[in-house]
Amino acid sequence: MEWQGWFALGLCLMALLTLIFTRVGPHLVMMAALVILSVSGILTSEEALAGFSNSGLITVAAMFVVAAGMHASGAIDLLVNRVLGRPVTTRAAISRIFFPVALLSGFINNTPVVATMIPALYTWSRKIGIAPSKLMIPLSYTAILGGTLTLIGTSTNLIVNGQYQMLTGEAGFSLFSITAVGLPVALSGFLLMWLYFPRFLPDHTQNEVFSNLREFTLEVSVAHHGPLVGKTVEEAGLRHLQRVYLVEIDRNGTVITAVSSEEMLQGGDRLVFAGDTDAISDLLRINGIVPSMDDDHSQVLMTQRAERRLVEAVVSPHCGAIGHAIRDTRFRSQYGAVVLAVARNGERIKGNLGNIKLQAGDTLLLEARPAFVSRQRYNKDFLLINDLNTESPRHERAYLAWTILMGIIVAAGFEIVSMLNASLIGAGLMIVTGCCSVAQAQKSLDLTVIITIAASFALGMALQKTGVAEFIAENIVDLSGGSPWLLLILTYLTVSLLTEVITNNAAALLMLPIVLEITEKADLNNVPFVLAIMMAASASFATPLGYQTNLMVYGPGGYRFSDFLKVGVPMNVLTAVVTIVVLLIGWPLVAER
Repeated sequence: MEWQGWFALGLCLMALLTLIFTRVGPHLVMMAALVILSVSGILTSEEALAGFSNSGLITVAAMFVVAAGMHASGAIDLLVNRVLGRPVTTRAAISRIFFPVALLSGFINNTPVVATMIPALYTWSRKIGIAPSKLMIPLSYTAILGGTLTLIGTSTNLIVNGQYQMLTGEAGFSLFSITAVGLPVALSGFLLMWLYFPRFLPDHTQNEVFSNLREFTLEVSVAHHGPLVGKTVEEAGLRHLQRVYLVEIDRNGTVITAVSSEEMLQGGDRLVFAGDTDAISDLLRINGIVPSMDDDHSQVLMTQRAERRLVEAVVSPHCGAIGHAIRDTRFRSQYGAVVLAVARNGERIKGNLGNIKLQAGDTLLLEARPAFVSRQRYNKDFLLINDLNTESPRHERAYLAWTILMGIIVAAGFEIVSMLNASLIGAGLMIVTGCCSVAQAQKSLDLTVIITIAASFALGMALQKTGVAEFIAENIVDLSGGSPWLLLILTYLTVSLLTEVITNNAAALLMLPIVLEITEKADLNNVPFVLAIMMAASASFATPLGYQTNLMVYGPGGYRFSDFLKVGVPMNVLTAVVTIVVLLIGWPLVAER
């Protein structure tokens, strides 16, 4: 290799070490690498910025908007309410969760699916008497497995396909190209969860994270001409809500206390509830319940909605406050938020809050300004679990959102239009039809993810252009003795290891040009190797830090790091074995001449 190659290789190693050993955001690391490659002249400006116009990246952005439409319209709630039911055993509950969540994750990015399901599943688990800790890890793992079912299930699949098209000039993969591998893996994973998880997951039956903090009041109204008008309190489902209870009804200035279950609701009734944080979001998602427009009770925590809100947030591994006492982080000035409580491993930490040193995965209850939520969309110090002032779902558009999603699947699956155009049309329809607002669509665009993906293309392009990929590929082929099956195993294990220590998208984008060189040097069929990259980049189960959905359920499930190791390592091994066996059986490794 010439100096450009050694420079690109050194830059790649520096980027990897920075991602592994520091808390610098992946988007900053990859953008820094892009700038260096462009300024040094190794890449032209067109090559450096090619990732920002890649079809895979644009498809990812469009699918974020589609997912926003599904969430904002209550379409996911519709599925949850119709399908989950009331199972009596943990295995039955896992079965009820697996199939709808896996289906959703196959066609919507799995992160918003899990974000939507956490509060719903938490409430449901209490209703059926099963500890949330028995269900939260299965929720995350199911979403990960579901993402492997189609090309649009995860952003990783889409951007690998986009880079594959850019590097090879091939047409790329269809919507269901990966299904033949993902389906056996998902079903095998379900079987392992069904047999193994009920016994080995912890049982935190009394996992009431913030239940002892304080009880506060929430006032909502019955929508005029809504579906609750004319129903009794019992029929409306307001009598047996968990951890929230109906205190009184204010009807045209008359206060009804000790409300009977047979009390008939009327449009405009102001309902006063007492409860805790977990219950509020569930209450506001009930069809027919709307926020009260006249918040004139100064002693109520939920007053002054425009000036403050309650937010549950999980501390990200990239948060600058990690390792520092809350007092020293200056939360109020830096984040515009006040910490009300901290939960770690499912338990509220008692004592002086100011002396608590934050750790990744800690769950915080914050009283924050509205700007906090929008700011965290771009600054990944926290993963928001529950914003208690989000807009109520547009239930009347739930079926319309499902129709749009099914249209995307049919159009892309039967190749009526390209996947890019199908996703763009779907995103546009979600906004035009009112399934989500323009503001919600904008908030759904995770800029840090998009920037990380786009900038990672530049590093992959540099490895390809300077001959680094060819150099590494030749050495790996020599090491394996040219054995196709050994090369496939090495590909999977390398990507899987990188995924556990850096982001899955970065791992896939760095490995793809190397793998394409390997297959070309060894005269092998590159398709099974590319599918192995997609699968290995998604199969991150062993740690809560390896995949974003794992970290999201870490706090609400009350888990310890060891809980993920106990169930995640067997899942990693099973996924690897099934993937490699299916690829060896289903695809010829040697290229056809």
